[in-house]
Amino acid sequence: MAEPAATPAATPAADPAAPHTPPRALLPPARLEAAHYEPPRVPLEVLRHSSVPDTLGVGRPGKVGLLELAFERVGGRTELVRHYQKSPLQIMRPLYFDPYRPDLPITFLMSTGGGVIQADRLRTDLSFGPGTSAHVTTQAATKVYRMEHDYAVAQTLLTAGPDAYVEYLPDPVIPYVDSRFYQRTVITADPTATVLVSETVLSGRLARGERNAYQVFASDFELRRPDGELVALDTVRLEPGGAAGSTGRSGSGSGSGCAFGSVDGPAVLAGRSVMACFFAVSPLAPARELADLLHAPLAGRGLSYGVSVLPQDCGAWVRVLGEHTEAVTRALGAVWDAVRRRLIGVPAPDLRKT
Repeated sequence: MAEPAATPAATPAADPAAPHTPPRALLPPARLEAAHYEPPRVPLEVLRHSSVPDTLGVGRPGKVGLLELAFERVGGRTELVRHYQKSPLQIMRPLYFDPYRPDLPITFLMSTGGGVIQADRLRTDLSFGPGTSAHVTTQAATKVYRMEHDYAVAQTLLTAGPDAYVEYLPDPVIPYVDSRFYQRTVITADPTATVLVSETVLSGRLARGERNAYQVFASDFELRRPDGELVALDTVRLEPGGAAGSTGRSGSGSGSGCAFGSVDGPAVLAGRSVMACFFAVSPLAPARELADLLHAPLAGRGLSYGVSVLPQDCGAWVRVLGEHTEAVTRALGAVWDAVRRRLIGVPAPDLRKT
């Protein structure tokens, strides 16, 4: 006699109070998976140095630094509402000492290590909700040490929501002799948001006479919209020992930097020791007005610079070349102050880092 068909086991009824777990494909990647801390693309100039260190390699304890900060408008001021950190990246608690904007927190990014070393993979995620205002900077310059194997990567992914006002102005990067470093900054800004961003790189430890002795410094600055549209891309490729060094800018997701000869060539560093950029992305003033505004703080300082509007007239930017760190730092401070006065009607505060 045939055996009766097996009866499926009863499926327990779903608990409506239980938290919903989305399908795995919709979950963000685990923080310690390579897909999370490795950039989607590493420039060839850097990637060619890929190798397996004879010490701690990529992904080993202490080699992956993560920092996640989320800010929201709470009552009458902006507050840090979510914070995750994994050494060597960390922060001091946000401080409210801007006399002109007491609602605006100032956050210092810090590292428990002395600097960036080979096989480091660092990722910082900064999220700013609707109507928030905040300033983020570093405690000191980022030192990138000599490397015998592999390279190092630092990514900053900043998202600014509707009507947010964000300043991300880190201290300079100093690439030491024989270092290999890729820096990627991605700004995803709502069309109604304002984001001020700066980037400064020195040619080495200038006080020690070290100049362009690193193996490669590469940097990408991406400006995107919430739907993923690429609005502007600024690329820097400095390879003193290679066939060429290059810097370049492209808009609307097309083009890239081109090679112009050595890093000291007239279309790259032009024999200068410090290079800096300042981006002002904002709907609060016409792009051409912002571009004109950037000229005045730089005039008469003995610096070489170029100013242009950003694609889609979403703001303006400037690249500055100088011989001395202090002079370029003061010039960027003057640019920040002028832009701040125009956009939100108050001067820049004194951060007193030294």
